[in-house]
Amino acid sequence: MAAPAARSGGGYSSCLNTVRTTLAARSLHTEEIPIPARPSRNPFRVLGQHRNFRLFWTGQTLSLVGSWMQTMAVGWLALQLSNSAFVVGLVASVGALPVVFLSMHAGALVDQGDRLRIVKVTQAIFLLQAVTLWLVTLTGFVSIPLLLALSFVQGLCSAIEIPARQSLFIQLVGRDDLQSAIALNASGFNLARIVGPALGGLVIARFGIAWCFGLNALSFVAVIWGLLRMDVPAPVARAAATMSEVLRQSSIGAAAGVRYLLQPGSVRELLALVTVGALFGGPFLTLMPVVARDQLGLGAGGYGALLATLGVGGLTGALLVAGPIAHRASRGGTMMAAALAFPTALVAFAYTTRPLLAHAVLFVTGVSMITFNALSNGILQLMVEDRFRGRLMAFYSLVFIGLSQAVGSFAMGALANALSAGHAIAMSAVVLMGASIITVRRSSFWRSV
Repeated sequence: MAAPAARSGGGYSSCLNTVRTTLAARSLHTEEIPIPARPSRNPFRVLGQHRNFRLFWTGQTLSLVGSWMQTMAVGWLALQLSNSAFVVGLVASVGALPVVFLSMHAGALVDQGDRLRIVKVTQAIFLLQAVTLWLVTLTGFVSIPLLLALSFVQGLCSAIEIPARQSLFIQLVGRDDLQSAIALNASGFNLARIVGPALGGLVIARFGIAWCFGLNALSFVAVIWGLLRMDVPAPVARAAATMSEVLRQSSIGAAAGVRYLLQPGSVRELLALVTVGALFGGPFLTLMPVVARDQLGLGAGGYGALLATLGVGGLTGALLVAGPIAHRASRGGTMMAAALAFPTALVAFAYTTRPLLAHAVLFVTGVSMITFNALSNGILQLMVEDRFRGRLMAFYSLVFIGLSQAVGSFAMGALANALSAGHAIAMSAVVLMGASIITVRRSSFWRSV
């Protein structure tokens, strides 16, 4: 009878030691992984916590001021040279054609390459394009064919740069701060939209339109400086490949990306709404010079002020998303509310004939447009697998830049030429409103994000 007692005592001791070991391990585990801090509502918190993103955001925002000056000046220059709403839309659409045809291949290359290096190289090419535009305009050699050619070069570069830059965010801030980083990037974009066009109007009035392009070229120094100072781990080196092999792999990767993104599910449903929004919502920007001059009776300065007001609204929406909205459980509901508000505001803008009322409507347009864009971008990036992130952002740029400008701007310019700019904007907004209503009623993904 002694043997069982001894075994019982040994079992108790062994069990006690196991409990102690487990508790000690849990204690150590708790010390190694800190308890997450309560989410901050400060939209600028991500800048303080991530040095690489701070360098990126600062340089990018300064550069975007120049880019918005150039965007505003190109539209006005095209209108001056041609006096045609159709040509204004054509210039915008030609710059988007490379994005339409090359984005998915570029996205496949981005998923396999060094994203930071790709962004550095493409920003340098943007600098050269801006310098060329400055020189030909300053010397009087600018023409519609040359403007089309330079826009096409910019589109070629954008097809690669956009997916590389957008998919780089997660390397700079991680998954937890991705939504805030995307929204804060949108805030920089809209801050530049406020400053750039307003400054562009002053520059045109004082020094001439060419200097908008010259200042844009100078602004690229800021973004390149920030990129050179960033410290991002280089990707695993890959074996050298021939050009034919690179093209073959990019084609295979592009096809795989399309199949992944368009398989039934939440990603496809949200991408469908994003596509309709890009085709029928975004192109209203192309016709803003026409609305400013012909419908509101404004000059270059007034057109710049309209873009600035749109930027104030966009900045407001972006900061709301970067701060309180990023940590809400009902981000999907906010996104769909913005998807309904945006086309409603566009219809109001389409038939506004008073500048003061146009500014008020454009503020609402900016808030709703950027709120939807920032939330949809962040939600999509969190939905997909990391290995498809570059191709997701390539598809995103395909619809927002490529289809929006190459198809949407061209069609809206032609429609405006046949009817009026206001009618063209209103008709497109009604289509977008219908798509948003259908998504709210038939889809359920937005309730769970």
